Amino acid sequence: MHSKSPLIIHEKEGADGYGPAFATAVPKCPATYRRPPAVNAGRTIEGAGVAHANFAPSAGKPRGSEDYSENFSDYTLLQQHVLFWDRDNDGVITPIDVWVGFRDLGFNIPTCLLACTVIPFAFSYGTVMQHSYFPDPFFRLYVDGMHKAKTCTQHGSDSGVYDSEGRFIPQRFEDIFANCSARKDNTLTFREVFDLMSRNRCAVDPFGWIASFFEWVTTWMLLADDGKVHKEDLRRVYDGSLFWDIREKRRSGEGWKQGWGPGGDGFIGYRKRIGIHL
Repeated sequence: MHSKSPLIIHEKEGADGYGPAFATAVPKCPATYRRPPAVNAGRTIEGAGVAHANFAPSAGKPRGSEDYSENFSDYTLLQQHVLFWDRDNDGVITPIDVWVGFRDLGFNIPTCLLACTVIPFAFSYGTVMQHSYFPDPFFRLYVDGMHKAKTCTQHGSDSGVYDSEGRFIPQRFEDIFANCSARKDNTLTFREVFDLMSRNRCAVDPFGWIASFFEWVTTWMLLADDGKVHKEDLRRVYDGSLFWDIREKRRSGEGWKQGWGPGGDGFIGYRKRIGIHL
């Protein structure tokens, strides 16, 4: 007979208390021990497992980016994520808008060219389906159809933080750091980001592999701080609030002092080494 582990296990989560009164890992699947869920997310986040429509809470920020999300409370989190690129607030993002937005964030010219080509080509038709079955000849993206793009281009390497309607699922966000941050310090190294992509990767899904790689590499190029991505920065990327702050800092002359280059702000490695904009 096979020995059985108890169905109910009281697991100590840390010095601050205990986890749930049920098993979150089993011996016959060692990966469940290596990748624990964020069992205490519900302590500080109301409805941690429920999709939040218009703000992005985390354990450290249970109300999310309050002023920002209140200002854009009529939009889903996925829509808030892309509003930075809607320069004239007409609900339409053109390839030129994508170019300008990435330049405003400090990305170099090759990266901006890649972004303004790949993003509209990959996601335009999904957003158009909110209005028509015919593709947009100018590859524009429609803000009110972002959830359609999410559904149509759902790929296997998706982290699942946004649901199919563009809402934010706090539990999935917390799980990223519970699963992947070896130091449990709310940061991710590049290796841990790569492991996250590999963990979510599905077989025979080349679009998903490429999309996930592009998303996470551009995030790394924007956020890396001494070799790590910090949790609060990543949360603010998901709700889009960080983009506005980065642009403001660059325009004010203060500059954005994070990121990995060579970027538009002259970063090579983790520090600025070139005194001109590329």
